[in-house]
Amino acid sequence: MESRNVIEIDNLNLFYGDFQALEDINIEIERNKVTALIGPSGCGKSTFLRTLNRMNDLIENTIVKGDVILDGVDIYKEINLLDLRKRVGMVFQKPNPFPMSIYENVAYGPKAHGVKNKAILDKIVEENLKKAALWDEVKNRLDKSAMGLSGGQQQRLCIARALAVEPEIILMDEPTASLDPIATLKIEELINELKKKYSIIIVTHSMQQAGRISDKTAFFLMGEIIEYSDTTKLFSNPQKKKTEDYITGRFG
Repeated sequence: MESRNVIEIDNLNLFYGDFQALEDINIEIERNKVTALIGPSGCGKSTFLRTLNRMNDLIENTIVKGDVILDGVDIYKEINLLDLRKRVGMVFQKPNPFPMSIYENVAYGPKAHGVKNKAILDKIVEENLKKAALWDEVKNRLDKSAMGLSGGQQQRLCIARALAVEPEIILMDEPTASLDPIATLKIEELINELKKKYSIIIVTHSMQQAGRISDKTAFFLMGEIIEYSDTTKLFSNPQKKKTEDYITGRFG
């Protein structure tokens, strides 16, 4: 039987050279839930998100200590990077479609993992554009450049691209920060739908957004998790003074 937690993190510390960006992070991320990471700019939430698919490996002089366990496997010691990135998808703050057709954007990951059959690729592209609530808008122009889509459509395309390799977890780093309110609403509705099948971890600068879409919320400050609990509880009855000060707008 699957455990309730998809990720378990034990004493995670991360250093960029001499600077400690994360300090003694202990957290369990629940399966098929939306977990929001909130806190002021520079508090470590995006750094933490990037430890979950080892994006920090790309930054020189990064030292990671502690355990990040994904479904019983330590992602820093027991899994190769290609497998990890397949299981843990990522959507960035600014939509970043590849400069190729809409179709090729979604087919890119499956092709990289060895899918060559056109009929199978067609099916993957259609299924994942549907999952990302984009199919009806683009089905007649799949061969056109992804760069011609609106910002909100590009972000949903990036979500479709992340889904196409069948991840278990989707990381989202402020996915609506550069979008207008209508596009933001579409992405939020999509996240709510996707959690039936995926575990989603989202960094958001908007506490209103965290309140609307997440099941659990972690409040970060100065590289530490100050408080982590059910979202409704964290916002209505915070246990720590620092959390209360932040969510009532006394700082940040």
